[in-house]
Amino acid sequence: MLKKALLGAVALLALVGHAEAEDLKEFRIGILGGENEADRLRNFQCLVDKLPAAIGVEKVSLFPAADYDGVIQGLLGGTLDYAELGASGYAKIYLAKADAVEPILTTVQTDGSTGYHSIMVARKDSGITKLEDLKGKKLGFADPDSTSGYLIPLVTLPEAIGAPVKEFFGETGFGGGHENLVLEVVKGTFDAGTTFGSGIGEFKDGYTSGNLRKMADKGIVDMNDLVELWKSPLIPNGPIVVRTTMNDDMKAKFKQFMMDLPKTDAACFSAIQGGDFIGYTEVNADFYKPIIDARKATIGG
Repeated sequence: MLKKALLGAVALLALVGHAEAEDLKEFRIGILGGENEADRLRNFQCLVDKLPAAIGVEKVSLFPAADYDGVIQGLLGGTLDYAELGASGYAKIYLAKADAVEPILTTVQTDGSTGYHSIMVARKDSGITKLEDLKGKKLGFADPDSTSGYLIPLVTLPEAIGAPVKEFFGETGFGGGHENLVLEVVKGTFDAGTTFGSGIGEFKDGYTSGNLRKMADKGIVDMNDLVELWKSPLIPNGPIVVRTTMNDDMKAKFKQFMMDLPKTDAACFSAIQGGDFIGYTEVNADFYKPIIDARKATIGG
């Protein structure tokens, strides 16, 4: 009996050791949809190059999803190790399985804040200059799991327009991610659309960071063609999350690598974040409780 127990313990330890060894072979990065896939892969390539030596893995693999939910499901299923989410995306995971991932870091804006804004834009030549002009018109959202592109407008717009979103607008729809949403506004598919930006600096530049800034920098949108109609209250910057079951050593090494990245490789830091930021600061689930509560009360898990 004792011999069997000892053998069982040895076998269990071997399995645990094997699991940790497996954990160290490949580091899997999930990349949210909403931007051209080639651009996303190029922006994250620096992590493929640098992370193996920094955290002790054989290789780093990138998994660009077609939409937000692709990454969310990968994290819930344990097939991804790290991703950068919006707060609403993290809330969806938390409401489905609170211990699936750990939020460890978020970005710090150039003014020291840890938030950003939902920005509603329209074509400048549309004649639409304020929210009231959108009565009965078509509003585009970015993605059902986007914080700035859907959840926050859904929660905060009613106060600004004096009516529920469904009653004020003639029609709403989704643009298939932030980049495509803005392009659809430019094309005229939507009269206006919700995307995101830091709200710091000048609108004409696309602000200091966010989707508008990335699109302006890539030359795929001319900010002179757009007008800002509405800016939301401050939204908590989305979290860097890691798989909770990842071994502690890898978590610590990865977290330190990311904390150091703005100084060790500013170009890589800027590429993966899409704009100007000071660096990272530590966060946990409590930081996102207002967003978790808002999602639970409106669109659910």
